[in-house]
Amino acid sequence: MAKEKAPKKGKGNSSFDAMTLVGWIAGIILVIFGIVWNGLPSTEEEKADPEYKVVDFGASKSFVDVPSISITVGGTIAALMIAFPASAFGQIGKHMKIALMPTKYDSQTYIAQITEFAKEARMKGLLSLEDKLAESKDEFLRSSLMLVVDSVEPEKVHNLLQAELEHLDDRHAQARAFYDKGGGFAPGFGMIGTLIGLVKMLKDMNDPSTIGPAMAVALLTTLYGSLMANMFFSPISNKLRVRHEEEYLCKVLICEGVEAIQAGENPKFIEEKLQMLVIKNEKKAKKGKKGKNAPAEEEE
Repeated sequence: MAKEKAPKKGKGNSSFDAMTLVGWIAGIILVIFGIVWNGLPSTEEEKADPEYKVVDFGASKSFVDVPSISITVGGTIAALMIAFPASAFGQIGKHMKIALMPTKYDSQTYIAQITEFAKEARMKGLLSLEDKLAESKDEFLRSSLMLVVDSVEPEKVHNLLQAELEHLDDRHAQARAFYDKGGGFAPGFGMIGTLIGLVKMLKDMNDPSTIGPAMAVALLTTLYGSLMANMFFSPISNKLRVRHEEEYLCKVLICEGVEAIQAGENPKFIEEKLQMLVIKNEKKAKKGKKGKNAPAEEEE
């Protein structure tokens, strides 16, 4: 007996996520604004000073320190090299594309397609699906239904589909782990750089005038680490999680729908069943967001 092939990954249409790009640009602009903005003159001395600048781009020089950058950026990369294989770094470009140009996964579109396949199978039989499958752009949906068309046993179909879901979940979790760790390493090396700067400053306390500038340089590593964590690693990790949840839900709908079609269930019942899965997923997501506030609400 030939070995059944696992369903292939689905590929949908991609769309540009303008909000992600706008968010990055806005974050960078706001940071730069905070650096160069001195504020409107508030005292008489400031108003009378012809050299007073409301926006001073020269102040940005104070926020650039090569040793601090080396410690924070270099240290974070070195720690990630220790923690992850080289292939993880090769996936960064792919993940940037997922963040900016994600594949569309619309649950209602999948429910409509599965319902149509269920109607076709009920009226003309499972073998009639083979020709109709060409209308679907999702490769995972096509290959999953082909298992049914090829008369693979229901238990084997279930096991293959569940294995694909588990593989998808594990693979995406590993991808997010890279950015989660980076979001932890960056502030950590920022603090290491600050401690190094403070030690060097405390060793040379003879000239009080050097304490302020030395302290500023020491704190720059903390700034760099926080920027890396909050402008790159954490946002990308969260964006990948959102993309995963969208894709995973549609894959679950496909698995449930394919098994229901193989069992010969009523198309209307299949549609309602899948809609309930979507509603349940939405409630679970809302519950997760409100979880932290739940104790306070109960006390009220």
